[in-house]
Amino acid sequence: MSEEQDPLREAAAPIVAEPAPDLQLQMLVRLVGQDPQAALPITLIIGGGLLHGDLISHKAWTTDWAQSLRGVDGPGAQLLERFPEQVDQAVAEKQGRPAPQRLPQWIHLRDATSVVGAGGPVVMPLWRGRLTDISGWSLGRPDGSPGEAGDDHR
Repeated sequence: MSEEQDPLREAAAPIVAEPAPDLQLQMLVRLVGQDPQAALPITLIIGGGLLHGDLISHKAWTTDWAQSLRGVDGPGAQLLERFPEQVDQAVAEKQGRPAPQRLPQWIHLRDATSVVGAGGPVVMPLWRGRLTDISGWSLGRPDGSPGEAGDDHR
């Protein structure tokens, strides 16, 4: 066998690995998306840190986001009034109307708390992130976190 035909000597093609979201988490996000009033406590692992809060629908997040933008003061604040709706319209036009079977690519939390390293927690009223960036998740919040139900099932 010549050196040119030896598969062990061929240059390896680069392998491109695209992150894939967790199918079960996508299904949970889609389920919560069916009810704009629904909210489930959830803990996520992102970039080595913890993030916990209430999983909410995209519609609930957009409504809360629009309301928070109305509270912005200063020059140009009036430009933000319709911004959430304009973003949704632009995304819909770019991607086409999402089919009902399409799984979500984004996750939305209300009252999110980020805990990374030795620093103190960072609290965010609203948070949006890509499902592909989540490496682990659990329903509920860590023991002792604010907003945790008083039940102790140990």
